[in-house]
Amino acid sequence: MTLQVLVAGAGPVGLTMAAELARFGVTVRIIEKAAQRTDKSKALVLWPRTLELLDQSGPVDAFTSAGQPVKAAVIHSGNSVVARIDLTIIDSPFPYGLMLPQSDTERILEERLSGHGVAVEREIELLRFSDDDKDVTTVLRHSDGREETVRSDWLIGCDGAHSTIRHGLGLEFEGDTVQGDFVLADVHLAGMVTPQTELSIFWHREGVLVLFPIAPGRYRVVADLGVASAPQPGTPTLDEIQSILDQRGPGNIVASDPIWLAGFRINERKVHDYRLGKVFLVGDAAHIHSPAGGQGMNTGMQDAFNLGWKLALVCRGECPPHTLLDSYNIERTAVGAHVLSNAGRLTAIGTMRNPAAQALRNALGHFLFGLAPIRRAAAENLTEVSIGYSHSPLNGPAASGLGGPKPGERIPPLADGKRATDGSMPRFVLYSDTPDDLDRLFDIFGDLLEPVARPALAPGGIWLARPDGYVAAVARSGDPGPLVDYLAGLKPHAT
Repeated sequence: MTLQVLVAGAGPVGLTMAAELARFGVTVRIIEKAAQRTDKSKALVLWPRTLELLDQSGPVDAFTSAGQPVKAAVIHSGNSVVARIDLTIIDSPFPYGLMLPQSDTERILEERLSGHGVAVEREIELLRFSDDDKDVTTVLRHSDGREETVRSDWLIGCDGAHSTIRHGLGLEFEGDTVQGDFVLADVHLAGMVTPQTELSIFWHREGVLVLFPIAPGRYRVVADLGVASAPQPGTPTLDEIQSILDQRGPGNIVASDPIWLAGFRINERKVHDYRLGKVFLVGDAAHIHSPAGGQGMNTGMQDAFNLGWKLALVCRGECPPHTLLDSYNIERTAVGAHVLSNAGRLTAIGTMRNPAAQALRNALGHFLFGLAPIRRAAAENLTEVSIGYSHSPLNGPAASGLGGPKPGERIPPLADGKRATDGSMPRFVLYSDTPDDLDRLFDIFGDLLEPVARPALAPGGIWLARPDGYVAAVARSGDPGPLVDYLAGLKPHAT
């Protein structure tokens, strides 16, 4: 059988990418240089938008039952609370951040992939590749030194910040390394008085301290140490972590039983193009940024969800390549730039050391987060439910004067409900209360549409949603013509 897609890299992003393609019937291989999954907590949080997308592609219970829900992010300064961002106010079936060590996320994703009949091929290194516009030829090296040449229709680089595929494409990783040292500790903490369901941020004159709950009694500790004084960051000791907790925390917290201690520096980098020819970059291969906000892994996984349904429709011959695949770079580079900017801004705010600037930050933060619209915007931004594609080339017509979401905007899954499809092919979804309109659309495009329509999202309209839950186009009831034209543009051979 001809290999349609080769995925390089089996971290959370690569596993998500391969699982999405496999569930849509695409023939896929996924290779990984490492001999086994990570045993570190690493990327720690799954935000609601990622959970929503995971829930569309299979039961999400394995994730939610293994993780720790966090329902608020609280910023402290001394004995006062600067801001409390309540995550439960968002419009999502998952109104919380799910704290789950990356080791568990990878385990669950690999089990999901295995359920689609695909196994990760480990201890295989991608050496080089070439793209001749017809297919991609890739040379792999196995652990015994044997080299294998693989031909595939498409190659996807999910191979991390040091991506071999990015280097092979000759793409510049534009950006900088922030010249400041940070420490990270996955430890047990005794004496915590804040609830296990809260993420605690402490703004201190000596720097920021963040405590992420992982499991009862277990936390991720992150703190900045100021301007770097050595060529490489050092690994902190437990005593050094305890000293930071004593100085910046609320007091009487005792750290013990370290699981992982590390020092790191922040890189803020991004490529301009996520696709060249038949080769794609996804996740850290395309963008890396400050861990502030915990957006990195989620952004990469959402890259994979975005590309997955588009590439699957192309591989299945339902849509021509240029119509869908050109939109991947446009949509996701805009999101990547936004995440990069926000994460950098959060890092700069948290790590400022000028006393006057700190005082202004605290006062302004207390004032702004006292406003309900600001708190809601912060919650929606942090949880990523505000992500949309307002400038996407896939956005179709939008009838004026109707309520409800517009093209490029997310449809909240609380209104969306569970999909009725068997998941064997990506399908667009109709929302309408007018049967005659639906009959015409189903007659022409039944192979692209989920067979069960949803109730209209507002009176008088017909909504067409993409397989990833964003609005594609909106028409008036009684006039489905604009939607016929839109779908015909995706599937030019329709009549």
